[in-house]
Amino acid sequence: MKTIRFPRRAVLLGGLAAFLSGCAGKFRSYDGPEVTRLRLYKGQRLLVLDGSDRVLQTYPIGLGFAPQGHKQFEGDGRTPEGTYIVDKRNPESTYHLSVGISYPNEADIAFAEAQGLSPGGDIFIHGGPRPGIDPTDIRDWTAGCIAVTDRQIEDIYAMVKDGTPIHIYA
Repeated sequence: MKTIRFPRRAVLLGGLAAFLSGCAGKFRSYDGPEVTRLRLYKGQRLLVLDGSDRVLQTYPIGLGFAPQGHKQFEGDGRTPEGTYIVDKRNPESTYHLSVGISYPNEADIAFAEAQGLSPGGDIFIHGGPRPGIDPTDIRDWTAGCIAVTDRQIEDIYAMVKDGTPIHIYA
């Protein structure tokens, strides 16, 4: 029986190429119209990405496990309501990719502190809990974040710039 030998360098380079191609798959490019704002309608479970003169994209969403009302305190399971901005992104998110919003604002902090509680934080638009799961089919499972599919967060991550306003309605 003849043994086939592969040079170590070829095996390492092949493995590296496979790894890098898998990593690059979640990062998309976008060269379309600028997203000027996001509108999120909690009651309709809908996220809208607006351009300067038209709707660019809409996505169904999942919310926090207690979706009624404005987020007030850490651990309440609610998704905030009001106007915030996209202020961060996490390419290493547990939920595929994520785009953060600026909750809590000064009013949120003041209200929670007046009650002797923390307002919470780390509110993100993110993908699913694991590959192949549609987080919008498992309605209202997050701790207050906004869930979309992995494919959708890839698009949102590419389209939405930090500093973009997001208006969250009941």
